[in-house]
Formats: sequence, structure tokens, C-alpha cells
Amino acid sequence: MDRRHFLVTAGAVVLVVPFAAEAQQAGNVPRVGFLFYGSIVSAPEIDAFRQGLKELGYIEGQNVSIEYRFAKGRVERLPELAVELVRLGPNVIVAPGTPGAMAAKQATSVIPIVFAGVADAVGAGLVANLARPSGNITGLTSISSQLGGKRLELLKAVAPKASRVAILYNPSDQSNVLVLKQLQESAPALGFTLQPLEVRTPGEFERAFITMRRERAQALFGAAGFLTTGHRKELVALAARSGIPAMWGERQFVEVGGLMSYAANFFDEVRRSATYVDKILKGTKPADLPVEQPTKFELVINLKTAKSLGLTIAPSLLLRADEIIQ
Repeated sequence: MDRRHFLVTAGAVVLVVPFAAEAQQAGNVPRVGFLFYGSIVSAPEIDAFRQGLKELGYIEGQNVSIEYRFAKGRVERLPELAVELVRLGPNVIVAPGTPGAMAAKQATSVIPIVFAGVADAVGAGLVANLARPSGNITGLTSISSQLGGKRLELLKAVAPKASRVAILYNPSDQSNVLVLKQLQESAPALGFTLQPLEVRTPGEFERAFITMRRERAQALFGAAGFLTTGHRKELVALAARSGIPAMWGERQFVEVGGLMSYAANFFDEVRRSATYVDKILKGTKPADLPVEQPTKFELVINLKTAKSLGLTIAPSLLLRADEIIQ
């Protein structure tokens, strides 16, 4: 595998680089820690981060070293893996997603931390202020928790007769909790009654859909997170079998057959996290780097799925879409 191999220890995947790169690391090559709830087997986030580094002139194994820790879907392992990274003494730790960022912050108050794709950096307690994050942590927020009104508005546009909306969320994921709270604040103005359905494990998915059918939910919003995004194909299939129109929290759901999504591009935020790493490696303190908020949100619609549900998407809505999957 391009002269690289992988060593699996204690549930974590550690990238072992060739001898030449190891020799370089003995010098002044900066070391970056990368903490993620996913797996290296299916982590386009890694490619996005490497691309961001490459755009800034960093090549892994040449002028930057990266230590990886993957929870492989077991989010409860993130605190332990964060401590492992801290013990290695990296120059900076990158943590995509809210769970990883929170684990990294708990593990160190000294080593700089860069997060990406966090739904609500202030609400999750990562920073006190977006403009002045203070402390040792900063990064990019997706502000997903602030999109509830827009997401429900778009869902109403494709299901105008719907009044009861099921909300699929994981109460163990702080980002999901914050997203639900904002949806609940936005729903009354749109005439929606929400039906929150908790899922903590994949084994609870089927039961949640049985409940939403029994209680006659007419539409669905599925929050993105370490549980739901990791099992998006299963959830999208369940929504299809239920015949229920669904708005999802990330475009990955639509790419595997979900109806629609409205969100910032998570992979782009991970790619852009490299700019924070670059600035920190050049001496800027995290406290002096304001948290970046997205300026663009993508509306992605799957027309094939709409047709299978018997839905007609208004031309005006199609014109607003950033991407239409046929």
C-alpha cells in the first residue's frame, strides 16, 4: 500500500510511515494529531484534510507527520484516544465533529485543537465566543443547529400537507440535541408538530420507524451525527420502505438515496481546517483565530427518490437546489 502499512492496537489504527519519513520526524517536522469517530476504511474526511494540507504545501511523510486515532464508530473510545494523542505531544490536534472536539478539549488545555463540522461550538461548550474563542481551541462550525427553520421550511415545500414531523436523533450526540432544540423552536411558526424519536444504537432504527408510522408522522428530519451518518444507507432504506419524505442533515444521505438535505459541506470544512493548522504551526495562537462560520449551504435533492415517493418538486425549488441527483 504505497510502502505504507497499518498497525492495529487497542482498537485504534496507527499509521506507520516508512523509515525515511521516520528519520525526517526526528528533526523539526511538525506533528499533527487527527482524532475521528469514523474508520480509516471509510474516511473521505482524511482525503479532504490531506488535500487541504497539500494546497498549503504540506506533504504527509515529508514535511508534516500525522498521528491518527480512529474510534471506528465507538464514540465512547474518543476520550481514551484523545489522551493517547496528547501523550504523543503533537503540535496541534484536529478533531472533525462535535464528539471528537469535545474529547480533545477534555484531554488537554495546552495543545492547540482545531475542530471542523461542529454543529454549535458555543452550545457544545467548546468556545465561549466565536469571534474570540480564547483558550487552546478554535476551528470551523457548520452552525447546523441554527438551520432548523430553513430545513423545516424546505420540507414543507415538498410535503405541503404534512403537519406531523418525526425527528430522528441520537440523545448521546450533543450536536443532535442542539439541532433538536432549534427545530422545536422553529416548528410552531410553520404549523408543525414534532415527534422526537431517540436512537442510540442501530438496533433501535427499525423500532423508531415503526413508531413514526404508528403515530402517523407525515414527514421526517434525520439529524446527522456519528451514529446516523455512519448508518445512513440503512436509515435511507427504512425511510423509503415507509414511504415518508425526509430531510437529512448532510448530503451523504442524499447521495445514497435520501430525498433531500440542507447543510454546509462537511468535507469542505475538514479540508479548510488545514488552514488553521498552518497558521498555528506558524505561530498563531488558537485564541487569536476566530471560529469560521459557513457562507454557503447546499440544498441537494434526489429526483429519483422524489418520484418513487410520488412527490412533484416545484420548479422554483429545483432552481434553488445546488445539486440535483437524477
